[in-house]
Amino acid sequence: MTKSRLEAFSDGVLAIIITIMVLELRVPQGKDFSALRPLLPVLLAYVLSFVYVGIYWNNHHHMLHATKRVTGAVLWANLHLLFWLSLFPFVTGWMGENGFAPIPAALYGVVLMMAGIAYWILERTIIAAEGAGSILALAVGQDRKGILSVLIYAAAIPLAFLGHWISQCLYVFVALIWLVPDRRIEKALSSLE
Repeated sequence: MTKSRLEAFSDGVLAIIITIMVLELRVPQGKDFSALRPLLPVLLAYVLSFVYVGIYWNNHHHMLHATKRVTGAVLWANLHLLFWLSLFPFVTGWMGENGFAPIPAALYGVVLMMAGIAYWILERTIIAAEGAGSILALAVGQDRKGILSVLIYAAAIPLAFLGHWISQCLYVFVALIWLVPDRRIEKALSSLE
């Protein structure tokens, strides 16, 4: 399979995920801003998840841009990532509809953590296919940023039961870390030109 086919498939899945999430937003009953108040948790959960999907899409694009070889293992690792991302609409809706209650907030963290692990597995699978001297391997190194993100998710999950806003702040913090696309790959690609 070519890299472009893998990118197109992944882009399509991510577009569907965003579409499903936005379809979960309900039109408020009322004509003034007070009608939006009960929908605020749902809207905030949607915004956070939209940002996360955008982060994954952006970094996935950069990672595949640095990839030359797509193997069967890479295909399966990519599907593994897409599986966890496809759960975003479910956990986003559940968390938002229940005002960031502890169990939905913790499950949201589990899905974020598993997506982070799946992304790391995809990254390592590509590096294994292309070798330690590949553009991606040189760009990401040990991927401390990715590992740190997974550790923060792991801490946020039990903290959801102590105070759900603590876990939400940690989820937002990780999103802020990744909001700017991973420049390490761009630098590695530009150094080859």
